Amino acid sequence: MRRILLILTGIATVLALVVGGGVTWIYTSADVSTVGTMDFDQELSIPPLADATVEADGTRVFQLDMRSGKKEFEPGRLVRTWGFNGDYLGPTLRARRGEQVRVRVRNQLEEASTVHWHGMHLPASMDGGPHQMVDSGGTWTPEWKVDQAAATLWYHPHPHGATESHVRKGLAGMFLIDDDASSALPLPHDYGVNDLPLIVQDVKFSGDRFATGRGMFADVGFLGDRTMVNGTLAPFREVGDELVRLRLLNASTARVYNFGFSDDRAFALIGTDGGLLEQPAEMNSVQLSPGERAEIVVRMRAGERVQLRSANAGMGLDFWSRRFSGGDDRFDILELRAATTLRPSPPLPTALVSARLPEASESVRERTFTLEFGKINGQAMAMDRIDATVTRGTVETWVVRNEDGMPHNFHVHDVQFAVTEYGGKAPPAALRGPKDTIFLPPGGSATLALRFDGPADPSTPYMFHCHLLWHEDLGMMGQFVVVDPGQEAAPPAPAHHSGH
Repeated sequence: MRRILLILTGIATVLALVVGGGVTWIYTSADVSTVGTMDFDQELSIPPLADATVEADGTRVFQLDMRSGKKEFEPGRLVRTWGFNGDYLGPTLRARRGEQVRVRVRNQLEEASTVHWHGMHLPASMDGGPHQMVDSGGTWTPEWKVDQAAATLWYHPHPHGATESHVRKGLAGMFLIDDDASSALPLPHDYGVNDLPLIVQDVKFSGDRFATGRGMFADVGFLGDRTMVNGTLAPFREVGDELVRLRLLNASTARVYNFGFSDDRAFALIGTDGGLLEQPAEMNSVQLSPGERAEIVVRMRAGERVQLRSANAGMGLDFWSRRFSGGDDRFDILELRAATTLRPSPPLPTALVSARLPEASESVRERTFTLEFGKINGQAMAMDRIDATVTRGTVETWVVRNEDGMPHNFHVHDVQFAVTEYGGKAPPAALRGPKDTIFLPPGGSATLALRFDGPADPSTPYMFHCHLLWHEDLGMMGQFVVVDPGQEAAPPAPAHHSGH
């Protein structure tokens, strides 16, 4: 008997060592780092400004074609892609506050999709969510008046259950809004020269396709092993100005970045998702979850090279979750190369724009949104269910809580909200500007003030959802409608499919 016990103990010990060693190997090999390994041998591509025609009544008209293609991201590797007006990503649309815009969207893909104007204030029927599907071979022509402050917005597909796939294949682009207040400020304004759009994505290749598999224990969604900017691997950009404005967009489907510079230099945060701050905020890093944007201004020194880097994001996770959710990963993203002689830049203004965000004291109602994997407030998304009805012209308080063991974020269509509390405290500088998307670590909470200006449409909803796109596709999304005072919500109309 003793011999048998010894044998069993030995077997158990061996198994424990094998399992423990396997777990240790999985943990130690799960992090990714490209820091110090990048050659930065490809010049950064700058998305072209979209061509537009202006009609007699002043309407600015854009054309966007969704199409499939192939792109050689690195020599000898052609990858199947999707893009707008090209093989990957799309042009930068640009309009001015007060302009009427119209976008002719043609779907030349083999499946239905949508185009959502992320961060844009516009009628629900023009929003491009899952209720505004564009069939293969079909067209959709939304039109609206630009009625919000200067900001860095973006556009991307939003088909229910397939958003992650459509964005990952390359359907994304920026939409910049200008206004008189922003244009009058002495900020870097020369697009592609000292004002650079940076669409940051993480990728992994598998033959002639983008890899799609999620790693073991990666419950946030797909995480790539390298990054691209504007569809360029290992990019560099030569700059000739003392001050350079970077419009950062996290267009990844799941990854959180902690942007800073390789020498830990300070920079000025001048704008968040929905536009400029009241005054610049100096910092050394800014964290962006999927869908979030930040405008920063960095000072360059003649002849230097410095790398835009994403350091460990952390994300408020424990050591295990942090490792498998990408929180320990580090990336060299872009190298800025300063000319030997730089054009002088005027100093940054100490004041940017006046406050325009809603305040908690204006709120007429409070709602709570509890986030958990695949659900919000205990329910998965249903296209025929309205989850909240809000009254046009009012301000509401939305308390968002992450009661899951994994990270989430929260995006609201149509509005730019004020963060009045974050984790029970006053928000940090990076969350004091206009926001439409906010990151929430496990156990985290945010209190938001939102003003709903309409227009009213009781039967066409806007979305709120987690912008970690796999989570969104699994059902972490809900719907709200805006109604006039005394009006009631109507059942959502079936999703509209735009055909030929």
